[in-house]
This record gives sequence, structure tokens and C-alpha cells, in this order.
Amino acid sequence: MVDTYIVDANGQSALASSVTVPADRNFRGAWVLDGTVISEDMTSAKAIFKDKIREVRKPLLEAKDVELMKALETSASTTAIATAKNALRDAPAASAIDSADTITKLKAAWDTSLLGASPY
Repeated sequence: MVDTYIVDANGQSALASSVTVPADRNFRGAWVLDGTVISEDMTSAKAIFKDKIREVRKPLLEAKDVELMKALETSASTTAIATAKNALRDAPAASAIDSADTITKLKAAWDTSLLGASPY
């Protein structure tokens, strides 16, 4: 039988069968080992969350760039497009992310109206 070890964000390892592991693996890169309990470091979890926002918003911004070019070609208003692009750019700085003190609150900070369905 092969033992399975879990390595936390700080490089500490523990035998998987000897520790309490969070059920949610979305923020595994933020796991920290404290004795026999693994929990999520919220600062690291927020960074992971913001990176996911950046990943999801990239194609959304590219689509808005196409809309902007088409609007410019036809001399249509670009105000709504610019507003949407600004909202996408500002998404990682949402106050709900910074104020989240649990993983549940952090996941609830996903703006579905702006970014679409939550990956969490």
C-alpha cells in the first residue's frame, strides 16, 4: 500500500489519512496545515479567486473589444460597451472579495451578472 501525503501552501506535508481535509478542493492552493487540521488561508484563497476572475473575464473582454470595434465602424454609441469593460476590469477589486472572511462568503462574491455562472 502506498501512503498519500498532502502538501500545503507552505510546503508542509502530512499523511492524508491522519489529517482533517476540507471538503471543498477549489482552494487547495490555499491550504495550510495546523497540527492535524488543514484549513484555507483566506489571503491565498482570495488571490486564487481573483485569478479565476481574470481567467473568466479574458474572453469576455475580448468579446467587448469586438463589439467596440463594430460600434466604432458604424459610429454607434460605445458608452455601454465602455461601461461593461470597466466593470469587468474592476471585478477582481470587488469589496465583497476583500470583506469575505470564510470560503463560503468568498464563493458568494462571484458576480454572476457580470462573469456568468460561478465555477464554484
